Amino acid sequence: MRVIPVDTSSATLLVTKLPEVKVRDRQSGEVAVDPVTNDRLMVMELVFIAQGGSDMIKVTVPEKGIGEGLAMGAPVFLSGLTARPWESEFGGRTRHGIAYRADAVMVDTPAAVQG
Repeated sequence: MRVIPVDTSSATLLVTKLPEVKVRDRQSGEVAVDPVTNDRLMVMELVFIAQGGSDMIKVTVPEKGIGEGLAMGAPVFLSGLTARPWESEFGGRTRHGIAYRADAVMVDTPAAVQG
């Protein structure tokens, strides 16, 4: 499937669920890792506000890309955000969605006012 870069420059992103370890297999408890770097993957939830609307999204981020100071409701900046459409069939039912992945997430501190 195609990987689509996502421009967040005109969006506001707020933390709604702090990062936690992403589980690959719920039955075995196997933790998800990046296939290239072998870094542990984390998943967090954000509200994505843009163009007069908002959506809740789950974003996967490598553990090394989690910035310090994340808190509930904090505005954040995502580096390298991409979206990948997915589809799977389980038990005769087709499911589909969009998986979001970022290289890093950092607290978006406002620029200092100069006077």
